[in-house]
Amino acid sequence: MLKKVAVVLLIITVLLIIDVTKENEDAIIVYSSMEQFRNEALQTQLNEAFPNKNVLVMYMSTGKAAAKIRMEKENTDADIVVGLECAYLEKIKDNLEYVADMTKLDYMDGMYDSDGKYIIWERQGGSIIVNKTVLEKYNLPIPQTYEDLLHPEYKNLIAMPDPKSSGTGYFFYKGLVNVWGEEKTLQYFDQLAINVKQFTESGSGPIKLLIQQEIAIGLGLTFQGVKEQNEGNDLVLIEPEFGSPYSLTGSSIIKGKREREGVAEIFEFIANEALIYDKEYLCPGQILKEQPNYIENYPVNIRYADMHGIEDMEEKERLLQLWKY
Repeated sequence: MLKKVAVVLLIITVLLIIDVTKENEDAIIVYSSMEQFRNEALQTQLNEAFPNKNVLVMYMSTGKAAAKIRMEKENTDADIVVGLECAYLEKIKDNLEYVADMTKLDYMDGMYDSDGKYIIWERQGGSIIVNKTVLEKYNLPIPQTYEDLLHPEYKNLIAMPDPKSSGTGYFFYKGLVNVWGEEKTLQYFDQLAINVKQFTESGSGPIKLLIQQEIAIGLGLTFQGVKEQNEGNDLVLIEPEFGSPYSLTGSSIIKGKREREGVAEIFEFIANEALIYDKEYLCPGQILKEQPNYIENYPVNIRYADMHGIEDMEEKERLLQLWKY
């Protein structure tokens, strides 16, 4: 009897797997490197806009997605990519379609790919983020500059994403290299490391430590800091003295997939309607000339840092070889 039950269950399982596989064979796959809550918002919008199409938003980190596409080329299961760092998109340009003609939006100067192989999806800006409760506990002032972070009273109260594993950590590093040059920047981080409690693996690591009150100061993403602030955490965001460092991400269609039924239509929706929603309500770093922002407490008139070379992967690899933390 048990054997019969086991056989029946096995058959049901196999049939379910076959059914799911068949269902997803015709799915339009979107690789997204965004945070979960933004992926969920995008999936909801796609479901509402295309109720008769099977569109799947799948999270995949920028590095993993780029490596997979570079290796598999047109045979990859992805049709569209969203939110991949531009440095990685530059490396896989030969595997992308021309998509510059698919956006209707009026971008700021410089916010475009010269070859038209991807559209800019977002500007992820950074801030010095502090937990006032923790600072008050130690009777410490709110730091205003990078140099302030070197004061000995902040020892073990600072966290920063590791540039080797986090794009956020890298843009703080690269931003200072652009201002100070390599030598002074490396000397600065040698001094800062004395005060750093943790170089976190992910860009959101310092934010998590801040809300857990394990640190007082974190270098992190502005929109994540504002999100936690709006959820009741006692956080203050400081714009660094050289402006907010940032990186850009982009979106595109995989080469050979533009003519596939539904792909162009869905990408146009993502590149226009979905992008506008994401900028207005989720990640509002400015990329468009006219870009309303409906997020409470999000900084206005942000001054952005000089980030020339942020998309240069060879430069990134070279600078990371010099990083020793």
